[in-house]
Amino acid sequence: MAQKRKENVEPSDLDLISGCISGDTKSQEWLYKRYFSYAMSICIRYTKSSNEAIEVVNDGFMKVLENLMTYDSAKPFKTWYAKILVNTAIDNYRRSARQNATLSIHYIDEMEDQEPTIDSELSVEAILKLYDELPETYRIAFNLYEIEGFSHKEIGQMLGISTSTSRSNLTRAKKMLRILYNKHFNPQEKRHESI
Repeated sequence: MAQKRKENVEPSDLDLISGCISGDTKSQEWLYKRYFSYAMSICIRYTKSSNEAIEVVNDGFMKVLENLMTYDSAKPFKTWYAKILVNTAIDNYRRSARQNATLSIHYIDEMEDQEPTIDSELSVEAILKLYDELPETYRIAFNLYEIEGFSHKEIGQMLGISTSTSRSNLTRAKKMLRILYNKHFNPQEKRHESI
């Protein structure tokens, strides 16, 4: 009976990491599955589709396996893994170098002073819908600055752009989110458009 209980105990991250370092494929599979949802939640913010996000997750996990010897076990694995995923996503973005612009800068500037009334009941799906409509350059800037906490100087270095371009992309992302919010969810804005 004691033997059976021991088999049902999930290994710790450190146990799995140790197994991965020694080349144990079961440990690799278990570590991958344990953090898959977490990894997807990061990578989906930097990609255009779930298929692309899965590719970035897989590339990031391969980098994890290659660099586990450098992991400092005194620090949380999840944080270390997140940094690798973000860097992998940025590498993927730079490789693809897709630049999308769906609204003119002139239109964004016109909307600058309009503050939408925010609906506190907005669902996660609705927020993601708005976010998905941002051009990739704006989405990346928003993620790196607002979610990951990088400075504009760091973002500039990561993306190979100037600090002022990073600032500009973030400003435009926020303006565009306001426009999209008004367009999709602000009833007052819809009323004015129909008049």
